[in-house]
Amino acid sequence: MLLVGSSGGHLAQLIRLEPWWRDLDRTWVTFDTPDAVSLLADEPVVWGHHPTTRNVPNLLRNQRLAVRELRRIRPDVVVSTGAAIAFPFFVFAKLMRIPTVYVEVFDRIDSATLTGRLCRPFSTRFCVQWPEQQPLYKGSVVIGPLL
Repeated sequence: MLLVGSSGGHLAQLIRLEPWWRDLDRTWVTFDTPDAVSLLADEPVVWGHHPTTRNVPNLLRNQRLAVRELRRIRPDVVVSTGAAIAFPFFVFAKLMRIPTVYVEVFDRIDSATLTGRLCRPFSTRFCVQWPEQQPLYKGSVVIGPLL
């Protein structure tokens, strides 16, 4: 399993999915920030490039990272809570026929996030945390709040 998410709240929500990943071989992709280093001290981690907001060079770096790591790890599934680092991993996972699961963040219930809109077409399963989010993403599944 490849768990992909920005540090901070996105990573915190991936951590809360522990019942899903606890017994599986896993690798994390996130940013080299103090919270991520602390939370993932005993986990295999690949550090992504940030900042990602409106940063084309880092988008390109993360695309290369996605291709390299998806080929190297060959995960059975890619799971993400966003944000921008998820997009290249979802695009290339879809091209490589690797299933993807996207979990929309819990704090946006009245509008779709940019990453959610971008990753939706590349998601095998799209999960939301609130029933109010379901109309924003056709075919989504409500899993309940993680935080």
